[in-house]
Formats: sequence, C-alpha cells, structure tokens
Amino acid sequence: MPAQTPLGPVDSSKVPRFAGFATFARLPRIDQVTHADVAVVGVPFDSGVSYRPGARFGPAALREASRLLRPYHPELDISPFAVAQVVDAGDIAVNPFHIGKAIDTLQAEAEALSSDGTKLVAVGGDHTIALPLLRVAAANHGPVALLHFDAHLDTWDTYFGEPYTHGTPFRRAVEEGILDTSAVCHVGTRGPLYGQHDLAEDRRLGFGIVTSGDVMRRGVDETVDALRQRIGDRPLYISVDIDVLDPAHAPGTGTPEAGGMTSRELLEILRGLAGTNLIGADVVELAPAYDHAEITAIAASHVAYDLVSLLALGVKQ
Repeated sequence: MPAQTPLGPVDSSKVPRFAGFATFARLPRIDQVTHADVAVVGVPFDSGVSYRPGARFGPAALREASRLLRPYHPELDISPFAVAQVVDAGDIAVNPFHIGKAIDTLQAEAEALSSDGTKLVAVGGDHTIALPLLRVAAANHGPVALLHFDAHLDTWDTYFGEPYTHGTPFRRAVEEGILDTSAVCHVGTRGPLYGQHDLAEDRRLGFGIVTSGDVMRRGVDETVDALRQRIGDRPLYISVDIDVLDPAHAPGTGTPEAGGMTSRELLEILRGLAGTNLIGADVVELAPAYDHAEITAIAASHVAYDLVSLLALGVKQ
C-alpha cells in the first residue's frame, strides 16, 4: 500500500496566519492523523527553576510565534511537512506541585507517544524535563549522544538538597547510564560559575565544552566539524535551552547571561548537523513574561522548526 500523503499546515492563502487554531506551525493535531513521524509536544512545567519562573507558558508562546513559519526550508532543501507527517501532540499535563510526579508523568507520556517510532520535539517548560525525555530516548536507542546548547552546564548535583531541578538533569543522566559519555558536549556556555570545581566535575562526567566565545572565535563551520567528530553516527539527542542565545536575541528566559550566541549562529550550527542520527530533541526555558515583541518566542519557534526539519531529513532518507 502506498504511503499516505502527509497532512500539512493550514493553507495561509485561505486562512490568515493570525486566525485559526494555534498548533505548532498550524499543523494538524495528533488526533487528526493515523500516524506521526514527528510530534511537537508541549510540557508546561517550570517547578524546577532556580530564578525567574514562567516557562510553563513557553509552549503556548512558541506555538503562537510559529504561525509565520513556512513549509519549505531553503537551507536544508527540504519541505519537512511534505516528506514527514509532523503533528502537534498538545501538552503533557504534569503535576506543578511535585517534581518527582511530574517527571514520572512526562516519562510515561513520552514513552506512549514514541512507542510506534514517532520522534519527539518537546517544548518546555524548564530544563528539568530533559531527564525523563532522555530516559525514553535511551530506552528506545540505548545510551545516546547529547549536544546541549545552553549558557549553563546543568550538571550540578543539587539545589537546596533537591536532586531534580533545571540545573541537574545531565548529571542525573550520566549517573543513570543513559548518555554515551564519549559523545556529550555543551555548546554556548558562558558566565560566572560557583568555582573551578564546577568545570572539573563536568569534565569528570565526560562532557566537552564549546563556549559561546569559542563559537565566536572559531566560527560556525569549525564548531560544526568539532561537534560532528565528537558525536559520529551515534543516536543523537539535542537539548536547546533558549538562554544559549544572548539576551539581545532571547530576553524572555529565566536565567539570562550576557555574551551569548546569536540566533543566526545557533540556527547555522543546527543546520550543520544535517545527516547526523538525530532521534529526539527539546527546546526549553522560554519564559514569555520577560519577552519583548516575541523576540525569544520567534527564535525558539525557528529552533523547533529546524529540529523538526532535521528529523524529517531522517524520514526522507
């Protein structure tokens, strides 16, 4: 039986972009199709933040900003919604008062969504959500390579004695054996730390670091080459904290740090990863209450679009 033609976005020549349902890129809902190759799913959770709250409203803001996305990606030469069935899977309702229960619910729901091979692009929400998503990715693919785009390391042990926060997911992931520690790297880190021991502990866990300054000095192409050499053809998970961007490009986030990457640098690095074995991704820490003119939401929606396009390239192959 021939493959079903994917159901694509609402036609903007018939329904204005500012009208209709606010699904991601105005794509169909998951209940409107018989299968999904890629699902964009919201996780409105920010109980793990250490500074400014508000990322629970990130999924809605990203969807609203995604109305202007178009169906053809010229840099990757792909129409992602034509070669893959991409859907909006709505939001996973997690407990805002209990981090442990929220993590368990997210893990169970992500397992269910991906049980038939659907690849997930999760939209947060704070970075706590990366841990249960990585657990699901590893359950499906074995220990995964990780590219972590962030101003911060997120490999701290605890905050106020709590092991599960937005600053600890990747330490827990290493401890649980769900990351391939020969192929993990932070990208875009910068700003003050608590001490030199933070870097020593991060190295002990296996992480490489490409700082935002490294990206500026080396350029996109050299950065991409280094990242591709590190991850090889391993199953790859990409986690993007929108605060990897400079506050000039992403003011709407919970823990902003000066001296970050530009949105152009981030998008070009992601596009340079075409052909890698990407199996899942997230975009987190969009806090629209601190945004201006949707600057951060627009950047985050384009990051999500590029991640979807990279996953669609895998479907096309």
